[in-house]
Amino acid sequence: MPRKRKSNQYTSHNIVRVVKGGSDYFDSIEEIADNARYSLHLQTYIFDEDETGNKVAAALIRAAQRNVYVYLLVDGYASQQLSAQFISRLKEAGVHFGFFEPFFRSGTFYIGRRLHHKIIVADGAVCMAAGINISNRYNDLGKNKAWLDWAIHATGEVARGIDNVCVKRWNASITRKKCLATANPVQALPVEECMVRIRQNDWVFSKTQITKSYHEIFHTANKEVIMMTSYFWPPQKLLNTMAAASRRGIKIKLVLTAHADVPLSKYAERYLYPWLFRNNIEVYEYQANILHGKVAVCDDQWLTAGSYNVNNISAFASVELNLDVRNAKIATEINQELEKIIIDDCVQVTEIAFKKQNNAFKRFFMYCSYRFIHLIFFLFTFYFIQQRENN
Repeated sequence: MPRKRKSNQYTSHNIVRVVKGGSDYFDSIEEIADNARYSLHLQTYIFDEDETGNKVAAALIRAAQRNVYVYLLVDGYASQQLSAQFISRLKEAGVHFGFFEPFFRSGTFYIGRRLHHKIIVADGAVCMAAGINISNRYNDLGKNKAWLDWAIHATGEVARGIDNVCVKRWNASITRKKCLATANPVQALPVEECMVRIRQNDWVFSKTQITKSYHEIFHTANKEVIMMTSYFWPPQKLLNTMAAASRRGIKIKLVLTAHADVPLSKYAERYLYPWLFRNNIEVYEYQANILHGKVAVCDDQWLTAGSYNVNNISAFASVELNLDVRNAKIATEINQELEKIIIDDCVQVTEIAFKKQNNAFKRFFMYCSYRFIHLIFFLFTFYFIQQRENN
């Protein structure tokens, strides 16, 4: 019997590329679905019944009509607007459909714990892990440009692990119609070597791997870290780790959005700017569109990317999935892409400019926003935090 691989170990036989959000990402989803021969899993937070959602649904239906085992799992809160007709169309075509923790029908009713990862995997051979939901706003449609986001596309050993994650998540979420399909075990692995590992966060069940990856980035950096994230209000321990890295002389560049889809979150985020300035962390705001990406690069050597926002919700509530990639070529490419975005599409926020643009009243409103978001988070997660501590 083969020895079970530890969850924090890297797999080596992988071919990896980074996909930017927008049409490239959704073209890749269709390609993966259209080439699936045995099994196909798609799990996402938001699945909208719009042009993009219908296009993805059509790809899933095509796969099911080829007798591929197709499983679609969406979050029971963020995707609850899907119509009965839309779901019936999927099911009638042979797509297995399920909600993760649907409101008022869940046995646990954990409001704060949501299925936040965005992954697709076919045949246990090819996969993508992303921060990109299935919705028009994440796609390039006509003159409307997609929100800025990223995905890791991987072929090889890591896809088998992603397939296993999807099977377990489906079976844990759906009481009927358990997933019996498994990855094709005879698939040949690529010769190319790229080190990749799967990282998961599900704090309720003691999984904090992605949070640990972010600590590792700042603990082990020798020169520079570039971090792009949306909805930035991290746990205090991570702020402490960032401050310690800065004191060691590590240059930290933080890329945030200038135009948030949730305005209150941006006010809360800006409350932290004075702390960032005091700790010599450079702050850049992306101007071209809404920034929704979640990626961090360390020393042009390795990166982490996926669904994890650097905040308390991802750290202590949501079900998240990232991929860590240790490959100098890929890390350098992403580093260069982030630097280009900083130069072309961002404005650096300096301490002097911040003080000029934000009077005492505005800064007080930022403080209130920050505290209010923490209060909402506490109210939505208090119950299961207590449950975990009492078990």
